[in-house]
Amino acid sequence: MRKKHSTKWKLIVLLIVIIFVFIFAVRFLFKSPESQAKLSVSRFYTYEQEGNFSDSWSMFHPFMKQKFPKASFIQDRAHVFIGHFGADTFTFKVGDAKEVSGWKAAKGEAPFKSAYKFVVTQNYKGKYGKFSFNQDVYVVQIKEDWLILWDYTQ
Repeated sequence: MRKKHSTKWKLIVLLIVIIFVFIFAVRFLFKSPESQAKLSVSRFYTYEQEGNFSDSWSMFHPFMKQKFPKASFIQDRAHVFIGHFGADTFTFKVGDAKEVSGWKAAKGEAPFKSAYKFVVTQNYKGKYGKFSFNQDVYVVQIKEDWLILWDYTQ
């Protein structure tokens, strides 16, 4: 009798483990749009953190690429953050996603059907002490790519 009872518990534990693995696999393979957008924001700021402004620029939406030609963007980012602030690098935190409909990057631009808004906080330690920047960052999906935009509506 004791053996039957033990086998039942083993089967129950095995079933629970299988369910857990299945749920984990599904979540891993089929990430939500919010998590994919957040991953893009994190990748963008990781490139910036590393001083890899070429790769961060490549993640921009065409609107941003038009606003900032690649060579100018790379030079400006390095000049402002390293030159003016005296900060070699920074830490950052990406807030939670907020889906927005009909958002425009600037007045006169076409609205996006759907975008994800994140507040990114960058923390610096430079020659002027510690300071932080908060920036609204928007992410839109174009085909399979998640592209970065900043807000210029004011």
